[in-house]
Amino acid sequence: MKLAGLLKDMEYEVLRGSLDTDIEALVYDSRKADKNCLFVCIQGSNADGHDFVEDVSLAGAAAIVVSEDIELPAGDAVIIKVSDTRYALACISAAYFGHPAKKLSIIGVTGTKGKTTTTYLIKSILENAGRKVGLIGTIEVIIGDEHIHAGNTTPESYLLQKYFRQMADAGLDTVVMEASSQAFKLHRTAGFVFDYGIFTNLSPDHIGPNEHASFEEYTECKSMLFRQCRVGIVNGDDEHLGEVIKNHTCELETFGMKPNLDIWAENVRLLNEKGSLGVAFNTKGLMELNIELPMPGLFSVHNALAAIAICAHYNVSRKDVTDAVKNAKVKGRIEPVKVSDDFTLLIDYAHNAVALQSIITALREYKPKRIVTVFGCGGNRAKSRRFEMGEVSGRLSDFTIITSDNPRFEEPLDIIADIRTGIDKTSGKYIEIPDRKEAIKYAIGHGEPGDIIILAGKGHEDYQEIKGTKYPMDERTLIEEALKELSEEKA
Repeated sequence: MKLAGLLKDMEYEVLRGSLDTDIEALVYDSRKADKNCLFVCIQGSNADGHDFVEDVSLAGAAAIVVSEDIELPAGDAVIIKVSDTRYALACISAAYFGHPAKKLSIIGVTGTKGKTTTTYLIKSILENAGRKVGLIGTIEVIIGDEHIHAGNTTPESYLLQKYFRQMADAGLDTVVMEASSQAFKLHRTAGFVFDYGIFTNLSPDHIGPNEHASFEEYTECKSMLFRQCRVGIVNGDDEHLGEVIKNHTCELETFGMKPNLDIWAENVRLLNEKGSLGVAFNTKGLMELNIELPMPGLFSVHNALAAIAICAHYNVSRKDVTDAVKNAKVKGRIEPVKVSDDFTLLIDYAHNAVALQSIITALREYKPKRIVTVFGCGGNRAKSRRFEMGEVSGRLSDFTIITSDNPRFEEPLDIIADIRTGIDKTSGKYIEIPDRKEAIKYAIGHGEPGDIIILAGKGHEDYQEIKGTKYPMDERTLIEEALKELSEEKA
């Protein structure tokens, strides 16, 4: 593959060498640089590729892409200068893999909450209608029968294009993917156009030293989807919608609870039967349906509406939509685990105050006898999150069980003490049980008829990170073990 072909449609300056150079590999990790590769210098959180230009050149790289002024390295590697190497990596990756996005219908979902659930709902509906759908998101990447553990909500641009290539080669026709604000900020999604973009909702999150400088920047990054898609499908009920669609270049459609939107829900009913929670509603507008969804809360209605609105563009039958939605289930997202006919147990990924408040508030609508919240907080993360989550649970839960999450390099009891600081600002009742399995066992063993128990924070994660090591730990397994022990103790 010629260097000229990889740089087509890009703005660049040749500092040394010829574009007629053959390229055998595309690399952005200096440790993987090899003979005849094209190396792109990326500024990471821990290292800058520009610091390794000399090493990469000596390793035999055929060409190097930079965005900073550098001293030309030894050897004869072609040196290309661009304004932004991350943007360049995305465009070069698309060309390197043969622009696979052009062979696929691509749906991007952005928002603070609901991305994961919405992508799985879309996948379920479209597959029910006979389409072959790949998925890229927080939990995993799905290519046919292959499930690949996800490192980021939206992978680096090179890996994203590689997945697109694998999906196209596997005969898939559609991709639904989570598009994070970080992905837009770091240009991971450059180099192709989304056919459809979905906006779920927006609230302050991911604001900090290693994420976004402000809520305004966070909002701006979310809005980039609607300058990179052909059709935008947006939550017409969200208070920040105006900022999100500002300067959009796509066609727009809306969903929500208001009758003036393109598709809206009415006659919303809460479902609660033998420990199973859900919601039912009717849709009007683009599609008129009677929907039963085995996921609780009004936010679940919005997620389902987004998925239904997209599927209206794929000529999906009414039956395929209702059947797929009725059987929907997403690992770690308000995921029900049957433990009793008397009370409900849910696993959810809520790992910050906004998400925890949202789920507890939604579950209050079901008028439970008690809401019992089991959660911890991750180590080596902002302490403010611990205080905030403690205060939210103390204020909104009837009882809190403070336990361990991923302590990482911190002591679990120190993290629990910080959570306690937040909960002590309220009159909420709580107990501290550092061992997560014992905490779950306590919650189930003390469950009362009409209770809703929330296991918050871990969600889809199947590990616990302690002192740099990830140990296997799946809450579903912990629940099984706790039930077995409780049964044996009762006997």
